[in-house]
Amino acid sequence: MKLYRLFVALLGLVSFSAQAQLGVPKAIFTRADSLRGNLTPLRTCYDINYYHLDVKFDIDKKFISGSNLFRFTATRNFTRLQFDLFANLKVEKVIYEGKVLPYKREFNAVFVTFPKTITKGSKDEFTVYYSGNPTIAKHAPWDGGVVYTTDSLGKPFVATACQGMGASVWWPNKDHQADEVDSILISISVPKGLTDVSNGRLRKTTQLNDGYTRFDWFVANPINNYDVAANIADYVHFADTYDGEKGKLTTDFWVLPYNLEKAKKQFGENVKPMLKAFEYWFGPYPFYEDGYKLVETPHLGMEHQSATAYGNHYMNGYLGHDLSGTGWGLKWDYIIVHESGHEWFGNNITSKDIADMWIHEGFTDYSESLFIENYYGKTAALEYVHGLRVSIANDSPIVGPYNVNKEGSEDMYYKGAVLLNMIRAIINDDVKWRDILRGLNKTFYHQTVTYDDITKYVSDHAGVNLLPVFDQYLHYTTLPVLEFVTIKGQLNCRWVAEAKDFMMPVKIRVKGGEYKFITPGKDFAPVKIDGITKDSAEVDTFNYYIGVLID
Repeated sequence: MKLYRLFVALLGLVSFSAQAQLGVPKAIFTRADSLRGNLTPLRTCYDINYYHLDVKFDIDKKFISGSNLFRFTATRNFTRLQFDLFANLKVEKVIYEGKVLPYKREFNAVFVTFPKTITKGSKDEFTVYYSGNPTIAKHAPWDGGVVYTTDSLGKPFVATACQGMGASVWWPNKDHQADEVDSILISISVPKGLTDVSNGRLRKTTQLNDGYTRFDWFVANPINNYDVAANIADYVHFADTYDGEKGKLTTDFWVLPYNLEKAKKQFGENVKPMLKAFEYWFGPYPFYEDGYKLVETPHLGMEHQSATAYGNHYMNGYLGHDLSGTGWGLKWDYIIVHESGHEWFGNNITSKDIADMWIHEGFTDYSESLFIENYYGKTAALEYVHGLRVSIANDSPIVGPYNVNKEGSEDMYYKGAVLLNMIRAIINDDVKWRDILRGLNKTFYHQTVTYDDITKYVSDHAGVNLLPVFDQYLHYTTLPVLEFVTIKGQLNCRWVAEAKDFMMPVKIRVKGGEYKFITPGKDFAPVKIDGITKDSAEVDTFNYYIGVLID
């Protein structure tokens, strides 16, 4: 007879989903998906250096019009390139050296032909003029587009949210995460009496002759396209500073006037503690030059770089709920902590392909427990991470298919956090673990990265081969099972897993004793702990998300 102790997450017990924006599951990919997700020669031929996005919002008509200047460096000789703009938006014209360029459209891709060869290493530019009614988000931020609504006083309340769907849903750009623009000027024109808050720092406000006001925001650091945001409302502003690792960091807050006092209290209680915790674990806030902002939005929240979108209604938890079920999640504002955590993982370190969005979400979900650890202790943090298991579905791989603009399973959030906590347990050295987290943000500062970049860095600096561990948890849905069997009176064990050459150190003890590390392989080997039997063996399943099979 076999005794099974398989620790598997329960699906469907938590109805609240904490993720940012994910697309609809898709099994068959089209030419349009490849045009969006693949880095073809028509996209890699130029490196984006600078954008000037200049857009006017006609809120009554839900219509936008404007232009985007593309300034780039040629990475090879070419006469043709691709940029991206959703097909429901009209390309009015493409201007190069004062002349109109010919172009062709295929789905959401636009192909421009130049009158001469653009030579490798040269710097050049062109401007796209466009207009139309952008996609209206039905349930932002989970589906992309523009949110058009009103505040409780009936005044316009507008915001963009486009992760997953892509920034080209509302403005023309090279819409691929692998190439972040080095800097951008965002000029948003809105009806008089309203304010636009975008990323970076406000350079200038101009009253236009047509009854509109233009707000010019400049981002001095590299930024991924989906982070570029417009937030339009009758905002009021208040500010503070934080004494951080790189000096004084400006913190600015833009909220609806009738929420001002609530915002001062909620932001005051959460922002500086969050910054202190994350700078301790991850290193300096990555965008001192652009400052830190929270902007009230009509949707729940998004990690818009240096302008974090906030819609958690000034309450702790996730809309008042604790996603871990432990109580620890109700002691802080989920959206402030989670979305700000993305400044390090997602914005500072960005995956080249959306298939590796686990790099954004796994580390950021895990950052919540580190915040808890700073203020409530390590035991509380471990309890919080363990509680997240209830939301793991194990339905499909966390790493998605490459080159088709498709992310993997939503397990990238909770299972990603649980995986990282388990890796910390394997390393068993909190100083080294903190050095790894800070080292990631320093080594890949303002860079786009691959799966191999992150997994190899963690494995190399851990001093333990963690590549099979990442492989098993990120590419497969089944949990590795630690199987025990008694052979000639001696307890033996092995790992049963799908990842090639899977090995993982794990903590085990005689019940009531101290945990000790063993490192099983694919073949049965004796468990070298004095006095251990199948009846007395106890595996650390609190920190290890595994199955246990005792025969």
